[in-house]
Order: sequence, then structure tokens, then C-alpha cells
Amino acid sequence: MNGNSDRRGSSRRNFARYLIAGGLALAVGGLAAGHAAAAKDLHVLNWQGYGTDEAWATKLFEERTGCKVVHDYFNSEEEMLTKLRTNPGTYDVVLINSSYTQGAAKDGLIQPIDTSKITNWKDLAPKLRDSPYLNTDGKTYGLSWVWGVTSLAYNTDDIKTKPDSIQALWDPAYAGKVGWRDDPVESVAFGAIATGQDPNNPADLEKVKAKLLALKPQLKTFWSSEDEWNKHLQGGDFEIATYWSGSAARSKKAFHLPVEFVVPKEGAIGWFDGLSIATNPPNLDCAEKFLDFMVSPEFYVKWDTDVGAPASANDAANAKLPADAFNRVVMGQPGMQERLFYMAPLTDEQRKQFTELWETVKTDLGK
Repeated sequence: MNGNSDRRGSSRRNFARYLIAGGLALAVGGLAAGHAAAAKDLHVLNWQGYGTDEAWATKLFEERTGCKVVHDYFNSEEEMLTKLRTNPGTYDVVLINSSYTQGAAKDGLIQPIDTSKITNWKDLAPKLRDSPYLNTDGKTYGLSWVWGVTSLAYNTDDIKTKPDSIQALWDPAYAGKVGWRDDPVESVAFGAIATGQDPNNPADLEKVKAKLLALKPQLKTFWSSEDEWNKHLQGGDFEIATYWSGSAARSKKAFHLPVEFVVPKEGAIGWFDGLSIATNPPNLDCAEKFLDFMVSPEFYVKWDTDVGAPASANDAANAKLPADAFNRVVMGQPGMQERLFYMAPLTDEQRKQFTELWETVKTDLGK
């Protein structure tokens, strides 16, 4: 959710900050430098540490294809769009949250994908693969890659009974023990779900505002990244907080924190990311091969098993995960999809409204 979800973004994709960014960049750079000068450069634009720059993956892809992977990074969706606008013909592949794909296509920043070149196409979940967020006028502008949920997570050492409602965030039992991500779109979405409204288009923003203002006695702290969330939990700053599904899995698996992720009965925020091809890519052939590799079970299972990742849009990949994997046990539970409100594209006016509402609420909350 963004702004990962997972947004995602500064979204759930911030989950990768626990990686040592500089070391990873050097590792990728070192691998790339070892290739012959004749290797084709494949320029990828993404969040740093978000899958596509896994050192083992870039090495394997380069060895198989002769395409040298070169990364550039962004820190927000707005920065990503600006880079595409101001550097036409520079990038080959770009990671785009599905709620931004239509706008990027309309602005001519990305081009249609020849899906016949994607050998894993048939295994992609139809709900995501064929989503109108990624497909316009019969053309595919985004290849569904990974998805996740922005919902609630709690400290199992402090809370022994698993909450099943979003109203737990407003429960007096957790007064002064709630963590919240400082993000206007996400905040309004939570307020809308908690008041029985559509988070993508709430009919009564005043009701949402009142619900968010009611957080005043509840909130302990805001958080903005996975690393911050983990530190707050370890420091006892909150017992329950909004969080991203993939990050919760890593908090539990990689850092051995007492974390449990919850999708409440009222629903939660769903998001999914796609991989797109920038308009007039310098290396289209490598771009198509890279997209296919990124959605393959071969890449995904190792990424999820070794590091922890959002859920794959490839059903065949999810089916190859270990039986106790978070993305099989939690994300694959019956009825999960029916409880998700997937992030839809927002108009500039909606974003402005949500931002102004949240800034007003935040001032009153005094955080």
C-alpha cells in the first residue's frame, strides 16, 4: 500500500531496508562489471532491495541471457513517474503499483507488453493478470508480479487472543499501545473500512475524519518503514499496529519477533505490483526475458524462502512453497481474496482530499 501497500509505497516495499543497501548495490555492480563489454545493458527502475536486484538472481539471469542488469531506484511512486518522464528512452523495465499503471500508460510512459513472450503467463492468477488496472483497450501494460495486504499485526507476547476486527485499533484495551503508518491514502482507507465504506471511494469523508480523530487516545507512535516497525515492536512502543503482510512474515521469520498478522472480518487493503516495459526501451528483448524470469517459480520460491517476499501472482510459484510458508498458510487461506479491497487508481482530486483530511487529523492527534 502506498503509498505495499504491500504497498506499497514509500510503501510496503520499504520492507527491504533491513538489507544493507550499499552492500547490495556494490554486489550487483560487481557482478555486472564482470561481464564482457558486449553484454547488453538492461536498465531496471525499482525500489531498492525489492526482488529484482537480488544478487543471485541478477547473476543467474545475466549468465543465461548475456543481458547485464543495471538498476536505478526511486523512493516514491511520484519520483518513479518523474524519472520516466524526464529520462525517455533510458529505462527498459519499471516496477509500478497497479493503481498507477493506467496513468503511466495514458501518459505514454510505458508500452504494451507482448504477452506471447511470457512463458509463465498461463500460470498467473486471472484476477490479477487480467485486472483492468493493468489492461487497457485490450492491451497489457503491466505484468502482475506480487501482491499483498495492508492490515493489522500484533505482538503475541502481549496479546493472547487474536483480534478479528479492525475495531481493535480503537479498543480502549489498547489505549496508548497502537502504531500507525503516517500515510494519508492508507489512513483514509482504514477509516473508511472501519466505518463500513469503500476505501477507494468513501462516500462520507466526515465520518472517516471523525473515526481517525478517535484514534487520539489509542496512538503511541507513527512508523514509516519496516525497520522502524520492528524497532518499535522490540522497544515495546506498541502492541498492535497497521502493517504489511510480507513485512509481517519477515519480522517473524528473519528477526524472530512475536508477530501475528490479521485480516479482520471487515476486510483489509489489498495491493498488487506489476512489472512494465518503459516506452521505447533500449533493450526490448532483454526486458521481455527479464519479466518472464521475475514471474517464474524458479525466481520467486528462492526469493520468498531465502528472504521473504510478498505473495506471488503466479499460482504455480505459490504452490511450490514449503507447506508452512506464510504465503501459503496465511495468504492462501480460504476467503482471503473476498475480504480484500484492492487499491484502485485515484484522481488528483481524491489524493488532495485525502491528504488534506489526514494532515488536519494529524495536527489534532499531535503526533
